[in-house]
Amino acid sequence: MHYGSGSIVPSRAAGFTNTGSPRPARPGQLDQLMADNIAGGADPAQISEMSHASAAALLDRVHHTQDAQLVRRVLTLVDREGVDVIAELWSHAEPDSLPGILWRLYLLRSWMRKNRESIARLWRVGEPVATTASAIAGVDQAPTEDDIARTADSILAGAFTGDFAVAMERAAAFTDVVALGLRIEAHKLSERLKANAAFTAGDSAANDSTASGKTADGSAVADSADYRAAMEKRVRTKISRLMHTAGNLFVTAKDFRHGANLWRRGKLE
Repeated sequence: MHYGSGSIVPSRAAGFTNTGSPRPARPGQLDQLMADNIAGGADPAQISEMSHASAAALLDRVHHTQDAQLVRRVLTLVDREGVDVIAELWSHAEPDSLPGILWRLYLLRSWMRKNRESIARLWRVGEPVATTASAIAGVDQAPTEDDIARTADSILAGAFTGDFAVAMERAAAFTDVVALGLRIEAHKLSERLKANAAFTAGDSAANDSTASGKTADGSAVADSADYRAAMEKRVRTKISRLMHTAGNLFVTAKDFRHGANLWRRGKLE
């Protein structure tokens, strides 16, 4: 069973949302382990086989190493090589598979580090009082930007060097809180929009009554109405985007929890 591929952007995207940040450069050569497993023009069956084999090999190699530099290279793979490298290997894997989960964990780290300021704010909105989510995710009630960056690193590091299921549960708890923060912000914007609409309607009625029997600048009234309509449209678009991203994050959190359950049962491959 799996939850579909609508959680994190399912192909070659740079994260959960478009942040406008430039894609990391791809200097030098890939780690040989990764380069050996890039699918290239292989058929779908070969792509799937390579995807699963590379994920298992990478995880096993890091779990059994004492080389701190190797661990660091694996954790910063996206930073050094660019997200397209990981996408080519794992982005098409199902979310209930090891490569599918690793793809989501790498994107989560990338997204958290690139948007640490807004995510710190969303955490404070979604988790105003510390709950079990704070304890599971390992995040303070009022995290700073640096706290978010450290959490991003520690979740991914935990997946490779600690208990993989615990790392996924941390990722799920964190993602849920941020998604809740997005929904709360969308709700606040919606309520503000309704209040402004009611105020505008009342103000327009008063103006109509005052202007009765007088000459009015029709073009100015029309311009004002057009401006309000344009602003309203922008706010509604923002609300829609916030809700869409929140929905994607909630699905991603389910993917992480399901992956943790499969891992504990020895069925995440």
